[in-house]
Amino acid sequence: MGKKLAFVASRGPKAREARDDLVARYGQVPEAEADVIVALGGDGFMLATLHRTQALHAPVYGMNRGTVGFLMNEYHDVDLMERVEAAEVALINPLAMRATRADGKVTEALAINEVSLLRAGPQAAKLKITVDGKVRMEELVCDGALLATPAGSTAYNYSAHGPILPIESDVLALTAIAPFRPRRWRGALIPVASHVRFDVLEPEKRPVMADADSRSVTNVISVEIVSEPKVVHRLMFDPGHGLEERLIREQFV
Repeated sequence: MGKKLAFVASRGPKAREARDDLVARYGQVPEAEADVIVALGGDGFMLATLHRTQALHAPVYGMNRGTVGFLMNEYHDVDLMERVEAAEVALINPLAMRATRADGKVTEALAINEVSLLRAGPQAAKLKITVDGKVRMEELVCDGALLATPAGSTAYNYSAHGPILPIESDVLALTAIAPFRPRRWRGALIPVASHVRFDVLEPEKRPVMADADSRSVTNVISVEIVSEPKVVHRLMFDPGHGLEERLIREQFV
């Protein structure tokens, strides 16, 4: 007997059509009863699916019916059972963000790719960076900064000229976004177990927002970030096309 599959799709017409075809071919069970959840869409939908189903035991196998699809496998409507049986599993721990607003409200969220701080006004942000209780940068003037996981290092982090990290590396990428001062600073690699804190300097004059995988918090005055080993996301990839291979291949494009 094959694995029990639950198909979920983004709002795009290609994804919805693919889900209907696959359900007709392979059947459908509720997510809570599935051996594997098959996500149809792009990387944004994959992230949303991983967050939504993190309490379930089933891993997620994605097929690209969106745009970029870095976290997705190629779409084929045949041999799906064989592909799922042969798939490799990648384990990912998210980042845990604790953002404090100027009004004292605290927001906590998880991020599989990165936690970013972005200027929310016409003037550059001013940030103080503390790692494990030690101030590492008294003042970073920039459009923003982010802390990325290895899995997220090819996303926003790479666009901001941050490094691509091997999936098994025990480091995080701390990357500046359009730094003005220090102008030549290009970020840092820090141990995965580090506690990172950003303090917003002059928050009324230079407002800053924080974002964890598209969950945004406005008017933050401080953001603390740690890796969360208690939460494990499981992604499935076709053999030879896992995250480690994709991260290496991306560096030679």
